[in-house]
Amino acid sequence: MTSKIRVKIHELVKQRGISLRELSRLTDIRHATLSELANHKRQNINFNHIEKIADTLELNDIREIIDLIEIKDK
Repeated sequence: MTSKIRVKIHELVKQRGISLRELSRLTDIRHATLSELANHKRQNINFNHIEKIADTLELNDIREIIDLIEIKDK
């Protein structure tokens, strides 16, 4: 098995009752970038973005933003 990091943007905005656009405005991260992260279309994660999201949403635990999930090998 291999592992993959999953960014939980959709869950975070839903919990807080805000839109991706609002999160973009609050964090000063492009909406397109957040959308790619949320939909798992980005190969690389900018940890500066993760820090901005955590600060903006007042999160204390990195596990609230990212998960490490196991993928079955083909």
